[in-house]
Amino acid sequence: MESKLHLKENPELKDFQNYITEMLEERGLAGQSIERIFMLFTEECGELAKAARKSGGMHVDGNSEHFEVAHELADVFNYLLDIANYFNVDLEQAFREKEEMNKKRTWQRPE
Repeated sequence: MESKLHLKENPELKDFQNYITEMLEERGLAGQSIERIFMLFTEECGELAKAARKSGGMHVDGNSEHFEVAHELADVFNYLLDIANYFNVDLEQAFREKEEMNKKRTWQRPE
């Protein structure tokens, strides 16, 4: 069956969130528990860490799968969007609000 999913050109963050909702519906994956979503999110974060290690020249298990940083970032992003949707969070609005709070903080490097 051919996918009917389409992400518009130059999407906004909300478009990505809507796309994830539609994608999960189309693939029969909607309605997963938050525990399962977090488990998958954490797994993808681990794969991203492994890809970053390999990309940075650090030693990795030669028998393990090959992970590309860009692909793993996309997987992490997908699950982050899914988590935001689960909690009905407009991620762009949340980012903007939190960044305004962070701008008022004092940032220092430890000596």
